Amino acid sequence: MKQQYAVVVLFALILASSLTSFGCYSATSQRVSEDMDRALALALQEQQSDVISQDTIRKFNNYLQMAELRGKATLAVDARGSQFKAYAHCSEATVFRLSDQRPAMLLWVLTGFWVMFVWYRRKQVAPHVVPLTTNGSGNSYGGLTYSAADGRFFAANGEAVGLTPMQHQLMELFFLSPTHSLTKAEICDALWPKKPDATDTLYTLIRRLKPVIEQHSDLKIEADRGRAYELRVK
Repeated sequence: MKQQYAVVVLFALILASSLTSFGCYSATSQRVSEDMDRALALALQEQQSDVISQDTIRKFNNYLQMAELRGKATLAVDARGSQFKAYAHCSEATVFRLSDQRPAMLLWVLTGFWVMFVWYRRKQVAPHVVPLTTNGSGNSYGGLTYSAADGRFFAANGEAVGLTPMQHQLMELFFLSPTHSLTKAEICDALWPKKPDATDTLYTLIRRLKPVIEQHSDLKIEADRGRAYELRVK
C-alpha cells in the first residue's frame, strides 16, 4: 500500500474516533441536562419555593432518573439578575464517564492497530540502498539503478521501485541496451514471442510504465512514431 493511502486511512480513523467520542458525549450531555432540569423543576414545584435548601437537594436527587447523577449533580443560584434563579450543574468529567464511549474506544483500538501495521509495513519495505559496482552487477541511468544481484530497480534515494513482472522485464531490456532504446519488434519478440500481434499489449504496457518511471527517476520513455521506444533523461 502506498504511504499516502496509509496516511489517509489513519486520518480517517482518527477523525471517525474523535467524532464518535464527541457524538456520544454530546448525546449524554443532552440527556443529563434534560434529567437535571426536570428533577429541579419537580423539586421546586413540590416545595413551592425557589429557595435552595437541604430538602430541595434531597428531593432533586430523588427525582433524578439517571441514578448515576445522584450525588454528582449540584444545585446553584444565579443572583446576577433581578430575581434569583436556581439551576442544576454537572461537571464535564461526570458527563464523559456517563457517556457510552465503547464505539469510540473500539475505533481508537483499530487506529492503534493501523499505526502498528503501517509501521511494520514501512519497516518491511524500508529503503534499501544498492551501491554501484564495477563488475557489471549494477548500473545507473537517469537516477535509476538496476541491481542484477537483487534483480530490482532502485530510485536515487535507495527505495525499491515497484514494478509488475512485465514492466520489470521491459526495463531490463532498456538497461541492457547500450543506447537504452528498443524497436517495437525487439520488445514484442522478447516479451511475447508466441503472440502474432502484440501491438495493443505493448502500448498498454508502455502507457502504464511511463508514470512509474517518471515518478521515481529523471527518465522518460519516448516513442519514435510507434516503431521504437527510447529511455531518455528528461
